[in-house]
Amino acid sequence: MASSEAAEWHEPIATALEVERFEVDLFRSKTLWLPRHGRGVFGGQVISQALVSATQTVDPAYGLHSLHCYFLLSASASTPIVYFVERLRDGRSYLTRAVKALQNGRAVFMMMCSFHKPEPWQPTGQWRMPLGVPPPEACPLEEDRYDELLKQEGLHPKIQLVYREFASERRHSPIAVKLAVENDLSESTGSFTRFMYWMQARDVPKYEAPFQKCILGYLSDLHLLRAAAQTLKLERLGKGPNALAMSSTIDHSICFYDDEFDCGDWLLYVMASPRAASGRAIIYGQLYTRTGTLVAVTTQEGVVRANRRGPEAKL
Repeated sequence: MASSEAAEWHEPIATALEVERFEVDLFRSKTLWLPRHGRGVFGGQVISQALVSATQTVDPAYGLHSLHCYFLLSASASTPIVYFVERLRDGRSYLTRAVKALQNGRAVFMMMCSFHKPEPWQPTGQWRMPLGVPPPEACPLEEDRYDELLKQEGLHPKIQLVYREFASERRHSPIAVKLAVENDLSESTGSFTRFMYWMQARDVPKYEAPFQKCILGYLSDLHLLRAAAQTLKLERLGKGPNALAMSSTIDHSICFYDDEFDCGDWLLYVMASPRAASGRAIIYGQLYTRTGTLVAVTTQEGVVRANRRGPEAKL
């Protein structure tokens, strides 16, 4: 499928993840990205930069297998983030690191991550990749989908502006995204709705597993909250009580089960939101290679609020 991205500049993923080491366990961001209409720096970038920092304090014989993080405050893109890595434990099979992200003297993000010496002789098993998913070559890039939406007649100027902004943002992102399946509700899924996207880091060389996992940390934060909002039938550009008023990540976790994947090739991100209440939603995700290997499992909880007011407080 022809792509509109060929003649467009996009940020290299290595630039988005780059940090500067200025003390043994202290690192500083070099670039930060604030999404259009975002409340703060893109969470996936903070996750990935924290991972790059933690990985530099670990023996290469140990591979990252899990992380859990909390987003405490919105981070500004105008001030560097400092990442402080604390070496909590160095064991024979597992190493544990804590990363605190600081900006203007305040903690904006906390992460715990664990590294494991591989045990390839142990048994393996996985959920299979969903069947019938169109290959990435048959799916349009998100920026091309927004370009097509702009061709509709009678679009309000504000809607046109939003579509142009979304298309530009996706076109310049280091991650290419293609919608594969939307609103998948079938007997195979029971009562929940799945959303599936192909994702790929653009124009990257073949990196080793440690950096591949940092790239995956970046892209793992894309579209999860959107899946929750769509499950609730909340519309970002809607009006009234079904308009999406706010979405923001609270916490995020990843478990890795493979070291052989390549984010420079397409990964299928399958996501579903099984529960939402009280302005919060949880989303589960699985990331598969195009050959069907389940390489990582994600969980995210976030604020997902409709444009509705609660009852007035009574004195």
